[in-house]
Amino acid sequence: TSSCYSLKLISDNLLAIGLSNGDLYLIDVNLKQEVKFFTQHKTSIFSIQTNIQKNHFYSADTDGNLAVWDLNNLTLLLILPLNCGKIRRIEVDKIGENIVLSCQDGFVKIFETQFYNEIYSSKKHNEGATSAVFHPSNQEVIISGGKDAFLKIYNWKNNELIKQIPAHNFAIYDVLAFEEHKVFVTASRDKSLKMWSLIDYSFISKLERKNGGHSHSINDLERINNEKFVSVGDDKRIITWNFNLLAK
Repeated sequence: TSSCYSLKLISDNLLAIGLSNGDLYLIDVNLKQEVKFFTQHKTSIFSIQTNIQKNHFYSADTDGNLAVWDLNNLTLLLILPLNCGKIRRIEVDKIGENIVLSCQDGFVKIFETQFYNEIYSSKKHNEGATSAVFHPSNQEVIISGGKDAFLKIYNWKNNELIKQIPAHNFAIYDVLAFEEHKVFVTASRDKSLKMWSLIDYSFISKLERKNGGHSHSINDLERINNEKFVSVGDDKRIITWNFNLLAK
């Protein structure tokens, strides 16, 4: 009876499903059967992410709890009550040494993944942080989006703001970077996708409903490969995009 709020393929055959009531299901997609069922979370699970280098995966809920799970034996390792409101995004750096969280209270937080100590915390968005990723070519740089519709780019090591951009009309719900093409894509509640340069953070192009895009809020982006990704919206559509077409 609960809604599905998050999906993540955490291994080649294992799908994690987070529900609005906090239930977490692990499904073997090859066998088409449930492997594990957890009730650790008591509120909606908005984000699930995997860290292959550490053999961990993560889930986070509306109350600001971050759970760390063992990917090998599928057991809970750690629960961190962060008291930061809804954790909407969890992203992992290129080598799995740090994770970045986007929090409802506007803070962007970074944890190292050996002992899971907090190593960075800064309020970046007045109305809530909704997405944040590590720059794929420079792991000291974070690109974050918020409910304030701003993109902010900053060096988290020295907390230096590099650039801030009024990027969309409404909340930025996801950021997806393509290191090989030196661009990143943002998805927004304003129904549009936008492409930006990873070099100087300049605007490149916009894709909206008239170009075959979504008619409602775009909530999630997921990479398929170096040339394709998908977007998911409130219009109940999953759209596959060819990067080369989007770049034109």
